[in-house]
Amino acid sequence: MSDRKRNRIIALILAVICVTALVGCGGSDSKIDKTIRVGVVTYTQDDPFINAMTDKLKSQLKTMENSNMKVIVSVRNGDNDQREQDEIVAEMIDAGCDVLCVNLVDRTAPANIIKVARQNDIPIIFFNREPVHEDLEQWDKLYYVGCDAKESGDMQGEIAAEYIKNHPEVDRNEDGKIQYVLLEGEAGHQDAISRTDCSVKTLIENGVQLEKLSYQFADWNRGQAENRMTQLISQYGDEVELVISNNDEMALGAAEAYRNSGISEDKWPAIFGIDGLDDALQAIKEGTMQGTVYNDKEDQAGEMARLAVDLFKGNSLSSHRLQDEKYYVSPYQKVDVDSVDDFLHR
Repeated sequence: MSDRKRNRIIALILAVICVTALVGCGGSDSKIDKTIRVGVVTYTQDDPFINAMTDKLKSQLKTMENSNMKVIVSVRNGDNDQREQDEIVAEMIDAGCDVLCVNLVDRTAPANIIKVARQNDIPIIFFNREPVHEDLEQWDKLYYVGCDAKESGDMQGEIAAEYIKNHPEVDRNEDGKIQYVLLEGEAGHQDAISRTDCSVKTLIENGVQLEKLSYQFADWNRGQAENRMTQLISQYGDEVELVISNNDEMALGAAEAYRNSGISEDKWPAIFGIDGLDDALQAIKEGTMQGTVYNDKEDQAGEMARLAVDLFKGNSLSSHRLQDEKYYVSPYQKVDVDSVDDFLHR
């Protein structure tokens, strides 16, 4: 065999060895040049808390990028229509989504979303609006990230009771009862029902005598709450001593109604919300709201981001502290004028 032919054979063997080595390094366990596509679908584009949480989720996912993994996040909303949200989810899956984060329009109607995700083996992280337990048990790649609505109602009642105890002037007519208005999110919504029932019950358990003037649904919305409160002010004037609101947006709407009413601020009711929106925290600092319950969007967004990446990579979920291997429950925190600086600008 000539030297030239021998050298060609050796070169060919070395090339085969190199190719084999490269294939081995780039096998199925490698995430080099991998891209995770996360689809986020909210119930509406008009909910400031959900928008803030979505922004935090995008930021958290961005921090998890590295030289081996790129993250692409697509955000759309269902425009408060479950059928439209179903279609958007199907479109995202068709476009190559790897993990879904879904804030349901109707927590009782996730069947179509679950069906199409299961057919395509796409995990779903539901958030903020919890599906009923039976739906979440349909498949082992369904998860929920959120809070316990009962806890928020309990805490709201506790901080309101504490405030009334320390500020007896809340009872302006000195009749021994607190005349109150309750602003509810929406009829039949699980969180609205729990927050309403638990806040009132906790106030009573803490020794506050209550007299209900009105319950009003305002669909979690600041503008609607302002309109409802404006009507109540025209009916009751400055007789309202306490406003309990299922969320901060509606509490801020109530404060705006009083601001526009011409009623002096010393005759405004005590106003309490839930969520810990920046505007509400500022209102507490300024004294136009008296308290809220912090719904930890940073903690929940961080959990969703970590869970999405681990699901994509096929990692163990043992570090996620999931209840029943499906639920991540973030704790609420009380906020009043003494603690509000700890929550501003998080």
